[in-house]
Amino acid sequence: MDKLDGALRFQQEALNLRARRQEVIASNIAHADTPNFKARDFDFSSTLAQTVERGRQAMATSMTITSAGHIQGDQVGHVEADLLYRVPSQSSVDGNTVEMDVERVNFADNALHYEASMTVISGQIKSMLSAIQGN
Repeated sequence: MDKLDGALRFQQEALNLRARRQEVIASNIAHADTPNFKARDFDFSSTLAQTVERGRQAMATSMTITSAGHIQGDQVGHVEADLLYRVPSQSSVDGNTVEMDVERVNFADNALHYEASMTVISGQIKSMLSAIQGN
């Protein structure tokens, strides 16, 4: 099962980060009228690169768990996205930095990339199943 996890890890991490980014953007949109709310986001590319690298390091040093209190290898590779405050192109009177046009574009772009990642991972799984079944 480790080889299967390794083959799908990149797309799995990309999907997880895309889902997390969608939550962040949705939160920004939900707080568009909240005074002094600061829009946040994270750099998807660098966060994905960090996550994949940590996953590789964790796989290279995979651990044997001999006690329920031991740390599992998957926890070592997990990277939480560092949320950054977005700098607005135009300041607002109430201190809110959410720009709805920017948020909508980011939301749609992220959703499109999520769908593309789902299509890729679905294709990978179908290819593996086909190879296993000998088709």
